[in-house]
Amino acid sequence: MSKYFSYELQHIDKYTGARAGVFHTPHGDILTPVYMPVGTQATVKGVLPKDLKEAGSSIILANTYHLYERPSDEIVKEAGGLHKFMNWEGPILTDSGGFQVFSLAKLNKITDDGVYFNSSIDGKKHFFTPEKAIEIQENLGADIIMAFDQCSEYGYTREQAEAAMERTSKWLERCVAAKTRADQALFPIVQGNFYGDLRLESLRRCKEYATDGIAIGGLSVGEPKHLMYEMLDVIRYELPEDKPRYLMGVGSPDCLIEGVKRGVDMFDCVLATRIARNGTAFTSQGKIVARNGKYKQDFSPIDGQCGCYCCKNYTKAYLRHLINVGEMLSAMLLSLHNITFLHKLMADMRAAIFADSLNDFAKEFYARYGG
Repeated sequence: MSKYFSYELQHIDKYTGARAGVFHTPHGDILTPVYMPVGTQATVKGVLPKDLKEAGSSIILANTYHLYERPSDEIVKEAGGLHKFMNWEGPILTDSGGFQVFSLAKLNKITDDGVYFNSSIDGKKHFFTPEKAIEIQENLGADIIMAFDQCSEYGYTREQAEAAMERTSKWLERCVAAKTRADQALFPIVQGNFYGDLRLESLRRCKEYATDGIAIGGLSVGEPKHLMYEMLDVIRYELPEDKPRYLMGVGSPDCLIEGVKRGVDMFDCVLATRIARNGTAFTSQGKIVARNGKYKQDFSPIDGQCGCYCCKNYTKAYLRHLINVGEMLSAMLLSLHNITFLHKLMADMRAAIFADSLNDFAKEFYARYGG
């Protein structure tokens, strides 16, 4: 690792192989395993930075593609970088923009040089290359940045998946060559779709460049969950032991547990805030939909075992009222609750790892929550 980053592996659960550690970064330490809230547009929707910190957030994400389009990475750089621009003192991770380019924009052409596409906002033509992705992320100034990759969809043929994996490998080499900032950790991304041998080959190539950490992409893209777990099982024992391992785009409680059991350290997902905006909350007894009529006269908190601001001060009846009259406070309170819930889940798993009891924890959690 560089002088700016180091990973300290503190304990491995002797029954599952789950890991507890500390990832040291220029903007603070990250206790792992960790859930990272997503701030796509340089803000976690509906949650103040001070409330994120109080809820237990140690690192948040921002999105390269969206910030490149608005307000532009140059403006963020002029503002002093993302940390100053969004008033977040802790670590920040930016993705490469690759997933958004392939999923949101209207693609014109994918070539070995890069990707031609039209903006999802104004239709303007753009050309994204590995070098461009690194340039944007260096302007944004996040602590952890991602290599530009081709995320292959669930359902790709082997030939398609192999072509995407090969292109991702070549793009990784170009990202490494383009990187100039020593105070940013570049994570390569393991691809290979749902073909175990391709996953292992991609991982083999990524490990050479996994100086500070490694990411696992192309999972949680519409496949059955058991396939995601199978792919994690394929690569888990070949992943670097002395580097943090990041599973991209995963954030449901069951997937977090199963990922941690398979040796993953870092996770991110928009699910917590997205379902909150639809009136849904994670609780220790499973998900509840607060807009449902049965909560009209329910004056208990969303989760009696939660100590977040929402649960300490408001009832299901009040939240249902806010949802039904269209008040934004409902989304704010439920977003804060859901993020707090996931942080507590990760902290509880971390404690269970130190006690070599993650299997027992998972069994008890599923018995209450379902799954």
